Amino acid sequence: MEIALIGAGRIGKVHAQAIDAHPEVTLSAVADFHAPTAKALASQYGARMLDPDAIFEDDEVDAILIASSTPTHAEYLERAARAGKAVLCEKPIALDLARTRDALQVLVAHPVTCALGFNRRHDPQFAALQSALVEGRIGALETLSIISRDPAPPPAEYVGASGGLFRDMMIHDFDMARWLLDEPIVHVHAEGSCLIDPAIGEAGDIDTAMVTLVTASGRLCHINNSRRACYGYDQRIEAFGSTGMLQAQNETETRLRFTGKPGQVEETPKWFFLERYADAYRREIGDFVDAWKQQRDPLAGARDGLEALRLAEAALRSLKEGHRITLDTID
Repeated sequence: MEIALIGAGRIGKVHAQAIDAHPEVTLSAVADFHAPTAKALASQYGARMLDPDAIFEDDEVDAILIASSTPTHAEYLERAARAGKAVLCEKPIALDLARTRDALQVLVAHPVTCALGFNRRHDPQFAALQSALVEGRIGALETLSIISRDPAPPPAEYVGASGGLFRDMMIHDFDMARWLLDEPIVHVHAEGSCLIDPAIGEAGDIDTAMVTLVTASGRLCHINNSRRACYGYDQRIEAFGSTGMLQAQNETETRLRFTGKPGQVEETPKWFFLERYADAYRREIGDFVDAWKQQRDPLAGARDGLEALRLAEAALRSLKEGHRITLDTID
């Protein structure tokens, strides 16, 4: 499989490394509006440097991985589908529901293998937790708790273009909630504050949030987000059921624990997503390649992106209006 990469920035470099690690995949070309960046990444992996527009017409390219800036995602996804190229698109497809739905309509008219970059579904711990739920290891799932905290807040100027905490950060947790709860979510209630960086509040966003989701059968999910955790990247999930509990813990460098008279000491979590989810990005490429070869749906697709964005929009509306939102009203 020949994959072309659009976007040679931080996340593009992560994907390039994951592509290079797959034995059945070649990084065919790299494109970026900043030519020196594209040239450097292409040279590192022996790929061609192409103009972004040229990638869609290149006969050597089987698939396109979109890791460019968010405003370009929907257009590039549509162009890939019209060109008959498989596509793996970083989240989100777009920052609004209407534009996202337009892109999905293009995929209906031009069906290709399309995966969305919800990399956490591919994390070994989280995947094992999901499998255990499906196998009924803890009986009937009753409550789900998801904690996601970044080590430090982003610059305020990033916040303004990101779509905000719910669309940019918690959207991964909304996707995890949908995947693990495995039944329709009917209500969303959000609370949020700006407790860390006043500049984020001045930019119109929050840096600390808690959201409760309620499913059709009454299952409860609590999501806790913070833009700051002084000890590293805090990523944990707890699933509580009628006959037991499952917990996915933070990853550390060695998972070594010291026990002595002073007590128990463990290493701090890995610092950020680049370290924490390196394996997940490799597995994501593997699933994408297998989906393309087997003509099956990938683990996370464009429809999952739309539904996670609906939850983000419901959370934003709940925060603004001060009450819980029925998800059916978000369209």
